[in-house]
Amino acid sequence: MTWSIVARDPLTGHLGIAVASRFFAVGALVPHIRGGIGAVATQAFVNPLYGVDGLSLLAAGKAPEEIIAELIARDAGCNQRQLHLIDAKGRNAAFTGPACIDWAGHLIDENVSVAGNMLAGPDVVTETLATYNKAMDKPLAERLLVAMQAGEDAGGDKRGRQSAALAIHRDQDYPWLSLRADDPDPLAELIRLHAVAGERYLHVAETMATRQNPTGRTDRREIDEKIAALEAARIAEGRPSASFATPLKM
Repeated sequence: MTWSIVARDPLTGHLGIAVASRFFAVGALVPHIRGGIGAVATQAFVNPLYGVDGLSLLAAGKAPEEIIAELIARDAGCNQRQLHLIDAKGRNAAFTGPACIDWAGHLIDENVSVAGNMLAGPDVVTETLATYNKAMDKPLAERLLVAMQAGEDAGGDKRGRQSAALAIHRDQDYPWLSLRADDPDPLAELIRLHAVAGERYLHVAETMATRQNPTGRTDRREIDEKIAALEAARIAEGRPSASFATPLKM
């Protein structure tokens, strides 16, 4: 009862999932990602174990097609499920059960797939994929957001809108970015939240510890100066902050 896009950036190897639905808290159950391993979206009559076990099987080195075959073979309800996934090499696969509610289907392309069910029509996934492929000059998060908006403009979930989510993993076990929006206009809210993240959070994220650098970057001056410069430019241009947060007390 949703549509989603699962992608691997061919230049960086970063993995991302964006999803939207007329179902509450879709970000809690649909997207599953492990940096350097792969990404899985499980939806329709959702089975969260597809995500959990799918990532474990990807980590064990199994190919996406093998994983789908294994997951649906053990699930008597698979005809009502939808699943698509990609591994760290860019290999991908998808499954749409024959009992998924129309319109339901998926498209697979190099390093990306789009799948949806209970949609206004096939144009939702077609436009999502086409827009993603036309936006390869944009950062992965922006690419996913403009693609999902194109799917929404093509009709989206035929029941309406309720929740949306965006998750990006680089090469770590934790997400580089994870956003969720629930009620009342989730995709628009997700786009706003991404803009809020760009004001401070994403710059701080660059300093976080990694497996390769367990200390990360602990000198606050560089990041503070960058954030201050961006804030000064925003004010000089007369642009309001995207955030609704309480102003910082000095």
